[in-house]
Amino acid sequence: MTVSSRTPRPIDHLVLPVSDLGVARARLAELGFTVAKDARHPFGTENCCVFLADGSYLEPLGIANREECEEAARGGNVFVARDQTFRFRRGLEGFSGIAMASGDAWEDDQRYTDAGLSGGEVLEFSRDMLLPDGTSATGSFRLAFAADLRSPDFFFFASQRILPLPADRKSLEAHENGVVALSEVVLSEQNPTDFQYLVQEAADERAVEALSFGMSVDTPRGRITVLNDAGLDGFYGIAPVPGTDRGLKGRAVVFKVENRAECERLLTKRGVAFQKRDNRLLVPPAPGQGVHFVFGE
Repeated sequence: MTVSSRTPRPIDHLVLPVSDLGVARARLAELGFTVAKDARHPFGTENCCVFLADGSYLEPLGIANREECEEAARGGNVFVARDQTFRFRRGLEGFSGIAMASGDAWEDDQRYTDAGLSGGEVLEFSRDMLLPDGTSATGSFRLAFAADLRSPDFFFFASQRILPLPADRKSLEAHENGVVALSEVVLSEQNPTDFQYLVQEAADERAVEALSFGMSVDTPRGRITVLNDAGLDGFYGIAPVPGTDRGLKGRAVVFKVENRAECERLLTKRGVAFQKRDNRLLVPPAPGQGVHFVFGE
């Protein structure tokens, strides 16, 4: 265990590529989530976010206009280029990136560059969001990217909210399944410590917990864990994929719920397939949900 002299960054949101926002919305609603209205980015992508009470959120990411996306990627937009790379290599659905909350993305970009982990040029953009009461608001963001060329299927970025969207999202943060927080995100890699520096730099945290089957880095909002095949199978019952290449892969999102029994009743009532393991509910991927979702107290 090392001692951190930094200011750890909380997880801001998770990027979850989907093939169709409508399918994703239906699946997330079936799982008991409240889903925000669709929103467009100015570079061809779109999302329908799920906001959690701890301040984090899920970003199901779709393609609104392929031509706009391709043009943005050719112009150096790292966010879109990484999304296109993921879809080409891994398919149209999954878990491709983690955004860390930032107060100064330019500073983060310099830190990534100094560590040899810069993922490309800083991106600034604004987007509108339709609120539950029918009004709209505009948010402005600055993103700095951290990546490792050995891991083309997963990346991290610092997300600075220059002009934040309205903070009062209580109606969007209440979920029928009882989810109140993001507990852990689970990545996989044959030799997890090969990407220790990338995870540490993204979280701005030096303290690492060594596990028998991988490693974990705690953040002020959720833990980032990287497991090998044995760890994935042992902890989550996720079987290894034969012939899988090297590099980080997004494999599971773990949520904290207020009442696991109530969550189980909801999933059962709606016919959602799941497994019970170590007092947690494991829901396998399905159309609109590209990775395992895990619900626990």
